[in-house]
Amino acid sequence: MAQSGVAKTSLYRHFATKDDLIEAFLLREDEDFWQHWDTVAARHEGAPREELDAQLKWIGDRIARPGYRGCPQINIAAEYADDKHPARKVAVAHKREMRRRLAQLAKAIGLDDPETFALQFGTIIDGALSSGRALHAAGPARFLQALAHMLISTRDGK
Repeated sequence: MAQSGVAKTSLYRHFATKDDLIEAFLLREDEDFWQHWDTVAARHEGAPREELDAQLKWIGDRIARPGYRGCPQINIAAEYADDKHPARKVAVAHKREMRRRLAQLAKAIGLDDPETFALQFGTIIDGALSSGRALHAAGPARFLQALAHMLISTRDGK
């Protein structure tokens, strides 16, 4: 409250509960994430392998930014276990959308089982998002790209 300069009464005029505020924050984070994704996708239209590399690069750069404190969707899902909590619903939908987009890329690349790739690689991305910069000395982007190439090569023989 002190940093924002907003009084609690003003905040509660816009958000009836703490849960409403958390949900609004997560929706904003979600929108920002997918806007970045869509911008990258537009730059690499028709080149799915290059797009996947570029997506992983900006995700890795996002993780490596100063002050990064983890994936908000993962953090919220861990904090709010109730499947009916509005913020948890946003977090679950975000992860579902990630798998959908990864499967779409895998299909465009020509992988045999795009759904399995999406589930596997979504889990790898979640691990990188959760661990942040700490576990990736060469940088999260290079780590993610190398794992994607390895996983793709086991599925398409290229």
